[in-house]
Amino acid sequence: MSLPWGPSGPVEWEYYAMNASHNGVGRRQIRRALVAGMAAVALLLAGCSAGDEEDRQGADGKAASDTTCDGRIDGTAHITLWFHAGQSGEQSTLRSQVKEFNKAQRQVRVELVTLPEQRPYTELVLSAAASGDLPDLLDFDGPNLYSYAWSGKLKPIDSCVPAGVRKDLLPSIRQQGTYDGRLWGVGTFDSGLGLYVRPSVLRKAGIRIPKGTGDAWTADELTGILRKLRAEGYEAPLDLNFVDSASPDEWNTYAFAPAVWSAGGDLIDPQGFRTADGFLNGPESVKALTTLQSWVTKGYVDRDRNKNAFVKGRTPLSWMGHWKYGEFSAAHPGDVAIVPLPDFGAGTATGMGSWQWGIPSGGADGDAVWRFLEYLLRPEQVLRMSEANGAIPGTERAVGLSKKFDENGPERLFIEQLRGGVARPRPQTPAYPAITKAFSRAVADSVFAGAPVEKTLDAAVEDINKDLAAHDGYPQSEP
Repeated sequence: MSLPWGPSGPVEWEYYAMNASHNGVGRRQIRRALVAGMAAVALLLAGCSAGDEEDRQGADGKAASDTTCDGRIDGTAHITLWFHAGQSGEQSTLRSQVKEFNKAQRQVRVELVTLPEQRPYTELVLSAAASGDLPDLLDFDGPNLYSYAWSGKLKPIDSCVPAGVRKDLLPSIRQQGTYDGRLWGVGTFDSGLGLYVRPSVLRKAGIRIPKGTGDAWTADELTGILRKLRAEGYEAPLDLNFVDSASPDEWNTYAFAPAVWSAGGDLIDPQGFRTADGFLNGPESVKALTTLQSWVTKGYVDRDRNKNAFVKGRTPLSWMGHWKYGEFSAAHPGDVAIVPLPDFGAGTATGMGSWQWGIPSGGADGDAVWRFLEYLLRPEQVLRMSEANGAIPGTERAVGLSKKFDENGPERLFIEQLRGGVARPRPQTPAYPAITKAFSRAVADSVFAGAPVEKTLDAAVEDINKDLAAHDGYPQSEP
């Protein structure tokens, strides 16, 4: 997922783009994409071998009908890939993987272009799509897949992914990569979200510690816990990543859509994705955000600008993602546990989804691209990347190599949530860019700035439905 901390500015964007290690082809692509400019942003808001033939199946189990891969690579294939400038560990690991892959064989030559993450990266992708200059292999934040697939920016990859590889992917990875009954993307890692807690603090206060997804605190119970922790001397005992949450960004949708789902609400009609009315502004959604808002208005939520409230010990509870485990456990050795997000009435829910790989439309040799992707999906390579960025390995075999996800492993909850259906993808519709823009702003305005919840959600529904109407509901392709 896109991490919540700030996007790179325009100067940094151009610096990365023009100073990335790539040949003239990649440089020309980026230059033309930059010239295409910001106008293309409206497109987002408006709108190895491939395996044996019988081993390549569609997302519905039937024989793949796409022709992205045909099982052949003619001559030496040169492919260019774009990668967001995320964590330094991700970049250095991928750089090493590309170098080692190129060294190990001669048929496919891979060239890496590293670009900034979050908004500037997405803008560059859209600009490149508008000018026909996308690379052969594209890295993108998972929820954007549906918009890219619907608008023709990606090729389906059912014909590329053998059944054995598909089966090894976590169910959440397969779900995230599927749109309109076809597979369009794969990821080497997934994400986890939960409540980090200090067991020593909770035990001292006589507060029970949930043991798993079926044992989550209720929202009302958590309200009482916050009150009790304040009495124990923790003035603002809950970390909700206040500084980033107060700004409309992807973090708000990833982090707080689970509260809406847990209450029985949704961001949009989950069956046909035809309207947000009655779902995002329904009583369940209003109740969930009103509860979150109450925690803020009562002062239970830490407003730390340095984002270190849990590390410094001021808050014994933190609503946060997998990427914080290393930092938190280092700050409190042996005194960090991860429990499910609270149950707002319909069972605990949590977020999922992260960066994925897809093959853009164009003249790329799908088999050559898949040869490299297949290498990245080998268990040892998947584990290598997840250890570098602290994420959850994207394949079952790689998960089995990590003790963190064993029966008594410290991050076991994350994999249980991904396997067990507690984790839900953000809405799998091409309207997602409009949905996340509206919802993330509604969360920032109501939960963290105190605006009336129902009125704010009504306005978000209006924005989403305008986008749906402008695109005739984003009709799916014919069978």
